Amino acid sequence: MGRIVLNETSYHGAGCVVEVANEAKARGFKKALVVTDKDLVKFGVTAKVTDVLEKAGLAYEVFDDCKANPTIENVLDGVEAFKKADADYIVAVGGGSSMDTAKAIGIIIKNPEFADVRSLEGVAPTKNKCVDIIAVPTTAGTAAEVTINYVITDVEKNRKFVCVDVHDIPVVAVVDSDMMSSMPAGLTAATGMDALTHAIEGYITKAAWEMTDMFHIKAIEIIAKSLRGAVANTKEGREGMALGQYIAGMGFSNVGLGIVHSMAHPLGAVYDTPHGVANAIILPTVMEYNAPETGEKYREIARAMGVEGVDSMSVDEYRKAAIDAVKKLSADVGIPADLKAIVKEEDIDFLAQSAFDDACRPGNPRDTSVEEIKALYKSLM
Repeated sequence: MGRIVLNETSYHGAGCVVEVANEAKARGFKKALVVTDKDLVKFGVTAKVTDVLEKAGLAYEVFDDCKANPTIENVLDGVEAFKKADADYIVAVGGGSSMDTAKAIGIIIKNPEFADVRSLEGVAPTKNKCVDIIAVPTTAGTAAEVTINYVITDVEKNRKFVCVDVHDIPVVAVVDSDMMSSMPAGLTAATGMDALTHAIEGYITKAAWEMTDMFHIKAIEIIAKSLRGAVANTKEGREGMALGQYIAGMGFSNVGLGIVHSMAHPLGAVYDTPHGVANAIILPTVMEYNAPETGEKYREIARAMGVEGVDSMSVDEYRKAAIDAVKKLSADVGIPADLKAIVKEEDIDFLAQSAFDDACRPGNPRDTSVEEIKALYKSLM
C-alpha cells in the first residue's frame, strides 16, 4: 500500500508569484503573517511577495526572524508573532528554513498541546490541520513547500529533530523561478545538491514504489541537466531546478530518505554546516555503501544522470558510473570533496549516535549500525 500527500494547489513557472494574492482572495483570507528571513528582506526578495499582497489590498505583517537552521526559540517567537498580528494564514517566503519555521508555527497555533515544540519530533499525533500556508520557495532544493516534513534545531541538546506530519503541508505552493534568481552560486549549488540527494535517496529508500520512482527518476534527470546552468545563473537552469527540486519533493515526502540525511542533520546541529553542502559531501560515499542493496536501480540513476551506454555495463560498472556522475556534478558546482574542514575527530561518537537515532535512518536500503556510520564519517575525513 502506498500513500501520496501533495499540495492542494501548486503553481509553476516564472512570474507565477502573482497567484499568491489570487489564492488568498479566493480563500477569503484576511491577514497574512509573512514568515521569512532578514537577508531576504534586505535583498528585496520578500518584497516581491509583499508587493503582490499590497497591490491586491491584502493586509500582512512580516516575521523575519528565521535562522538558517531554525531553532525552537525561532518557532516560539513566530507563534507569538502570529497571535499578536491577529493573522489567519501564513505566507512563507524563503528556503527550507523559513518554510519549516512556518510549518511548526502553523501546527502549534492549531494544536496548542504541542507548544513545547520538542513533542513534535517524529510522527506527532496532531489532530488538526495547520494554519493555511502559501509557500513561496526562494531556493531550489529542499522542496519544503510540497513535503510533510520539517526540521527544527534543539540548541540546548545540540541536535536537529525531524518532524513528519501530514497536517503541515502548505495548502498552496507557488514555485516561481524568478523568486530564486538572486540566490548566490554557492547556495544554488548546495540547495541543488540537496534536491539531488532527495531524488536519489527517495529512489532507493525501503518504502519506494512505482509512483514515487516515477517522480524521483524524472527529478534526477532534470537536476542533472539543469544544476550547472542554475549555478551559472541561466534562465533555463533556474527554471529546470525550480521544477526538478519540486518533483523530488513529491516523491521523497511520501516514502522517506536514508542515512545521507541522517548523517547530514547532526553536522547542521553541531557545526551549522549548510544542509545541502553536508548532503552533497556525504552522498557518493553512502551511495557506495548502499550499492549492494539497490538491485538494478543504479543503472537507472546513471542513465538519468546522462551516462551513455549503461545497458551494456555490468552491475559493478553501472554502479560505479552512477556514483562517479554524482561526484562529477558535485565537483563541477564547487562542493568540497570531504569533511576534513568540517568534522572534529572528537565529535564522531556523538555524530554517529545522532545519525543512527535520526528519523531518516530506518528508510535506508542497507541496515546499518552506529559503528558503521562512524566508519563512514571517518572515511570522509
